[in-house]
Amino acid sequence: MKYGIFLPNGSNGYILSKATSLYEPTFEHNKQITVEAEDLGFNMVLSMMKYRGFGGETGYWDSCLESFTLMAGLAAETKTIDLFPSVTLLAHHPAIVARMVATIDDISDGRCGLNVVTGWNKPEYTQMGMWKSDDYYDQRYQLARDYVSVLKELWTKGYCTYQNDSFNLEDCACFPLPKHQPMIVAAGQSPAGMRFVAEVGDRNFVMASETNLPGKVRELKAIASEFDREVGTFACIQIVSAETDREAEAITSKIIEEADKGAIARVIASATLDTNPAGSSEQMKTGLTRPPAEGNIAFMGMPVIYGSHQRVAEKLDRVAEEADIDGVMLCFTDYLKGIRDFGDHVMPHLSSASVSAVPASAARVPA
Repeated sequence: MKYGIFLPNGSNGYILSKATSLYEPTFEHNKQITVEAEDLGFNMVLSMMKYRGFGGETGYWDSCLESFTLMAGLAAETKTIDLFPSVTLLAHHPAIVARMVATIDDISDGRCGLNVVTGWNKPEYTQMGMWKSDDYYDQRYQLARDYVSVLKELWTKGYCTYQNDSFNLEDCACFPLPKHQPMIVAAGQSPAGMRFVAEVGDRNFVMASETNLPGKVRELKAIASEFDREVGTFACIQIVSAETDREAEAITSKIIEEADKGAIARVIASATLDTNPAGSSEQMKTGLTRPPAEGNIAFMGMPVIYGSHQRVAEKLDRVAEEADIDGVMLCFTDYLKGIRDFGDHVMPHLSSASVSAVPASAARVPA
């Protein structure tokens, strides 16, 4: 099992609620989280990208640190943890992204990958005049395939000629080459998204309940086998860990009770525009009706594992064993405290952990 973290580079992290502390994203906060995660032996961190937030009382994601710039800064502050910036396909040409990844790869000595985001949130791109048309909902994974093809050719050869409806590159150059072939990851939730990741990606991030997750893992493996490839599945999970089950349940319930319904309404409105069935946007549309374990929208649609520290470890072990996942991508309601509690109190109980917790007395990054 590998462990990763979705960094809170958007305002308020991944919680759409007034029940937690509201904050603006800063480099210092994300640096402290990443260094702490590295010290604990986490394998990767990933920063998302959002060009327009969802407002509401909490100003959810109204501020967002630019993903590549952030990861370049973190590359210089870390030594072992893998770094994944996110590219939104409509906003950046692949030849520019290939060079940005190669630069971060150099800064980090070969630790940079790339999260490919096709993008279903139309208002992000209409404000910049970048939305092609609503046909994009159905065409975006073909664009993504072309995009990744250009990236990989530039990363391996340094030159690329690629001409079709998506791109027109004529002997396009990109040097220096990265030290290794950067890993491609994505959140392929829908059948079309999973097929894209199975065909060209290395890891797939899935928001699925404990009941549905094993089926997603099997489906991805079956599709990947068609291309004679092996692709890992990482479960996206929100962690609410406390001294007791009752305390954790109370925190979880309060987050749902005080959900930012204005921001949630905007998330659902954007998700409803997506014509791609059974994807990440579909997970959003069910809103506040889902139990936390199945991905309540107050937790950005991610399943929540909550309980005492030992209970959280037991649940993570069960998910890992029954779903046969390759890793998890974690979010926390309070990131620094959450990661430290995870390292000190949850990881010692994890039989599936590929990392070991540092002692509670170890030196800590100041909060």
